[in-house]
Amino acid sequence: MGNAISVRLSAGSIVSKCSDCIVGEAMYMYKLKENLEDLRTTLEDLKSLRNDVNRKVNIAEEQHLQRLDQVQGWLSRADAMINEVEELLQDDSTETRSACLGVCCSKNCMSSYKFGKKVAKKLKEIEDLKSKGAFQEVAQTIPAPSVVEIPHEPAVGLESTFDEAWRCIVGKEIGVIGLYGVGGVGKTTLLKQINNNFLDALNDFDVVIWVVVSKDLNYEKIQEQIGEKIGFKEDVWRTKSIHQKAADIFKVLSKRRFALLLDDIWERVDLIKVGVPVPNEHNGSKIVFTTRSEEVCGRMGAQRRIRVRCLTWEEAWKLFKQNVGDDIPNSHPEIPALAETVARECGGLPLALITLGRAMACKRTPQEWYHATEALRRSASELTGMGNEVFPLLRFSYDSLPNTRVQDCFLYCALFPEDFPIPKVDLIECWVSEDLLDEYDDQTIFQNQGHDIIGTLVHACLLEEDRDDRVKMHDVNRDMALWIARDQYLVAAGARLVEPPNLKRCEGLQKISLMANHIENLRRVPTCPKLLTLFLGDNRLQRIAGDFFQFTPTLKVLDLSRNHKLTELPSAVSSLVSLQHLNLSFTGIKELPIELKYLEKLKYLNLEYTNALTTIPEQLVSCFRMLQILRLFECGPLNVQSDILLACNESLVRELQSLSHLNVFTISIKSLTALQIFLSIQSLVSNTQSLSFQYMSGLGRMNMSDLARIFKDLDKLFICDSNHLRELPFDLPLGFGRELHNSLIRSGACFRNLRHVRIMSCQALQEVTWLIFAPNIMFLAVVNCYNIKEIISVEKLGGDKERVRNLDLFARLRVLNVSALQQLESIYWDPLPFPNVDQIVVIGCPKLRTLPNADRARGPKFIIYGQAELWKQLEWENEATRDAFYPYFRCA
Repeated sequence: MGNAISVRLSAGSIVSKCSDCIVGEAMYMYKLKENLEDLRTTLEDLKSLRNDVNRKVNIAEEQHLQRLDQVQGWLSRADAMINEVEELLQDDSTETRSACLGVCCSKNCMSSYKFGKKVAKKLKEIEDLKSKGAFQEVAQTIPAPSVVEIPHEPAVGLESTFDEAWRCIVGKEIGVIGLYGVGGVGKTTLLKQINNNFLDALNDFDVVIWVVVSKDLNYEKIQEQIGEKIGFKEDVWRTKSIHQKAADIFKVLSKRRFALLLDDIWERVDLIKVGVPVPNEHNGSKIVFTTRSEEVCGRMGAQRRIRVRCLTWEEAWKLFKQNVGDDIPNSHPEIPALAETVARECGGLPLALITLGRAMACKRTPQEWYHATEALRRSASELTGMGNEVFPLLRFSYDSLPNTRVQDCFLYCALFPEDFPIPKVDLIECWVSEDLLDEYDDQTIFQNQGHDIIGTLVHACLLEEDRDDRVKMHDVNRDMALWIARDQYLVAAGARLVEPPNLKRCEGLQKISLMANHIENLRRVPTCPKLLTLFLGDNRLQRIAGDFFQFTPTLKVLDLSRNHKLTELPSAVSSLVSLQHLNLSFTGIKELPIELKYLEKLKYLNLEYTNALTTIPEQLVSCFRMLQILRLFECGPLNVQSDILLACNESLVRELQSLSHLNVFTISIKSLTALQIFLSIQSLVSNTQSLSFQYMSGLGRMNMSDLARIFKDLDKLFICDSNHLRELPFDLPLGFGRELHNSLIRSGACFRNLRHVRIMSCQALQEVTWLIFAPNIMFLAVVNCYNIKEIISVEKLGGDKERVRNLDLFARLRVLNVSALQQLESIYWDPLPFPNVDQIVVIGCPKLRTLPNADRARGPKFIIYGQAELWKQLEWENEATRDAFYPYFRCA
């Protein structure tokens, strides 16, 4: 039948299979006791093995290694197995008591069979688990996270600087970024912010490496910090040579996009020596470092230098209040004003603000705050935290200066009052007289040396540029300098003193500065046998005791300038036989005592603006054989047309010619006769830096191009009180235009060093077009010249407007003063960009309708002074331009 199934089984095969099954089941029961003993033994072995593995893991983790996943998995399975087997063994007594070994079909036999089978299975599993627990290693080095968060103080006022730095990091063009600034300004805080921002901001950097370099450069420590971050933690690696470690670091970093953050660099770090690949657009890596020196930025090849500046007043006040606490200013009505005074003394330096804020956090009486303000004015180191926290930290910058000469030059700047704009020229000339600079007869050489030292101090953030010709000292840096020089300096500049301090016992003092006070008389005789410098300028001195200089035999620098009521010097000035620098400018001195002839070492004599001085004794100047700098600019009575210095004093002319070391000379000329005499003395002409022409109507016969060739080092030129002077002619080459103008400037056929120009009371003068040949002019005043219609005349330049369009004029001008010019209609026919102008003064110019284009110069210092009518008469390109300039207008 088609759908039937045929099954044929042999009786023998059925019997055989049943027999095997019965035998197998019997074996589980037969070997149950033996298997149980083996299971207990194997369980103990597993526990011991588990404990051994756990012990190895714990030791490895104490060494900051990470356990392997397979080890963790085995330990978990071992714990589970141990629990299961222990539960199984708890059933042992019950099962063995009820086990039936005789009748295989009974209920007990079935239970014993199942139990025996389970024991045998666990025994096999535990043996298998034991065999897998023989690990050669249980842990490995923990892979370093790409970024490690670094805690830092809350930052105030760093937002814009951070944004600028971060734009450079995420951009492609810049690979090396230098953050520089004075110590304590927040550079490290900023770098920590940058580090932590890698955690939050989207970026594709593989690793961010933080390295502290510090003052003592150690390449091995730098390599170890980098190596630890990229996986080289073994002790064996640390024993490798610098070159071997550099090769290992380079091999890893050249395959990754990295950001290397180097904190606190004091000198160039050779990154090739470390093993760090140079960042470029191809690898996309970045190096960001902090330093106190802009010079280090250059040596590190920084493609972007970002200065971390001190805080604005609003930011500084916020930071100070955060640290002093909100409740302290409210504890007494007088304290808020006193707290502001204390905070302002910090000059926006975060380190000082934080330190002083915390020091004042428990001061709840106005008396305590008054004491703080007085201590800051007298000696900031007296305040808690300044002398033992702030100044030692800042001193690292001082200690890192190239040599003691530069250090002494830095300390010298502390003699000037707080926030005082120090003229670079004056500073350098003091250094010359103090023998801080090398001896040169060529003033250009010592001026260059002085400017190089100033540049070093500026780059070290110990001085700050204040325009091109002045520097300033940050208040905290100044306090630090006075702290360093406290045993040798006595400085009470700007302290509002009426009487000088008692100097009876000041044997150790080398420098005293009592500048900018209200002292009227010097009666008490100081005993300062080591005194080298005495600054008494800008006081109200009327009298100096006759024996005042009796016990100051080593004095080298004496500054009495700006004491307008001081009319005479004591004859005992002759005792200052070591004196090299005497500044009497802006005093009321009527005559020079003949006793000055004993000052044979004098290098510097300044008589500028001594308008009461009528005579210089014969045979006096010739005694100053070492004189290098003689300043007679605006010396002698005003409004006197005869020239007492040259035209009426033939002896003085001969004496001036005898000064073989003279290399800086300034003079005022008041007659053509005096001018002719002056021009005949080549040694004076070639060294003239400041020149004033007064009552010189005949000067129109003098070609300004000739003057430019004669007075190559001229810095200041005044032309005044010359009512019949109609023009100041100059040579204009054929085809004059922008290119030829630039060529003349580059060739030096111009007033290359001229920076100050004043043209005053020249009523017939109509223009001053010759100024196009003064490319570096910074201060220009044209005042009370009735007929001047334009400053620069197109007609005088050939009349071709297209040819002279876009001349590069007044690019460095800072101050422009055009006043009492009734006919003035324009500065120049074409709007000139004044990119650096800070101040424009326009008073009494009723026909002037347009101002120079100072759009690029607008900033916090930019001001326009003028009468109220000026703003109404000016014409603007549009209302938006007028509105943009209006906030800078000040009514004069």
